[in-house]
This record gives sequence, structure tokens and C-alpha cells, in this order.
Amino acid sequence: MKNSIKSHKWIRRIKWAIPTGLLLVAAIILSANCIVEYKTETLIYNDIDSIPYNKAGLLLGTSKTLRSGNPNQYFQNRIRATVALFKAGKIDAIVISGDNSREGYNEPEDMKAELMKEGISENKIYLDYAGFRTLDSVIRMEKIFGQTRFTVISQEFHNRRAIYIAQAKGLQAVGYNAEDVDAYSGFKTQLREKFARVKLFLDLCTNKNPKFLGEPVMIK
Repeated sequence: MKNSIKSHKWIRRIKWAIPTGLLLVAAIILSANCIVEYKTETLIYNDIDSIPYNKAGLLLGTSKTLRSGNPNQYFQNRIRATVALFKAGKIDAIVISGDNSREGYNEPEDMKAELMKEGISENKIYLDYAGFRTLDSVIRMEKIFGQTRFTVISQEFHNRRAIYIAQAKGLQAVGYNAEDVDAYSGFKTQLREKFARVKLFLDLCTNKNPKFLGEPVMIK
């Protein structure tokens, strides 16, 4: 009889714990996203004429193609945004920061090749092969490339997270928004972004540093 009573108590506790836990997770995700949105609202731009000039732009890397082999719209749209920003005279140099952690996969080199096809000179492009995470890319922009003011180039959701990291590190960054993809194509990415913003706060609270630093690079 006693064991039966104890069993019922545990069942009741579990029934309360599950919805309570889910509500807590939802509240954390919502809070993290609201804070990032609010703090970056005045620092993102869609209009190329109104965005302020910065010496360097930070182009955040992504893969050129999807797993299916089809072109990656995120990649293409970021290239177009970077070219437009450069040709409008809003940046003078471009730091491409991305993943180069496995053989045959090189985000910075792929993006550099596309920018050069659009007429941007090679000596205006700098490659950061250790941009494994957005946090790494932003911090290395100062630690390696010596820039405390810069323009982030990616889709809006990504720009906001990068700018928030920059703010937390005492850097001055604005974002130029590349065109986003359609809702269907971007659903998984948008879902991951919600959790990425929670992890952002964990990384900042634990003072997470880039996986690699290295020798300084002077942007001329």
C-alpha cells in the first residue's frame, strides 16, 4: 500500500515537472530572443544609403551549396549584399570569416572567389579561416584584424546576434542585411537561431573565447 502511494506521488510530481520545465525553457528562449532584438534594433540596416561608413566589413561565412548540391541562397544573398556595400563606398575592405575545418570545405575561399568574380580586388579581401562560430568571428575581428568598428554582413537574424556579441565585447558594429530566404527554405535555420541566442548568453556569461587566435593581420 505504501509503495503504491509513493508511486502515485512520483507520477504527480512528474506530471507537474514536465509542463513546468517546458514553460521554463520557452521563457528562456523568448527572453533571450527579445533581448537581442531590442538591443540591436537601431544597428541594423536594409537601406544602403543610410548605413554609416566603416573601414571594414565582416562577411560571415556559409556553405556555397546545400547538402542536396543545390546553390545555397544564404551564400548567394550575402555575396550580393557585400558587393553592393563595397561598390557604394560603405566599406573599403572585407574580412571573410568562416569554417575551414575539413578537407574540401572552405567557406572563406569560396566567398572570396565569388567576390573577385564581381570585380572586387584581391588586395581588398582578408580571410579568417578560424571563424567556426559567430562568437569567434566577432572577437577575432578585433583581436586579429584590429577593428573595433565594423559592418557585419549576413541575414538580419544573424546580424543581430553578431552585433549583440560585439556590444558585449565593447565593440561598435552595425549590420547590413542580406536578403533572407523564403520561410519554407529557412525554417530549420530560424529554429536553430532561437537556441543559438540562448547559447549566446551562456557563452558570454562564461567568457567563452575563440578556439584559435594567432598573429595579428593589418588591414591596409
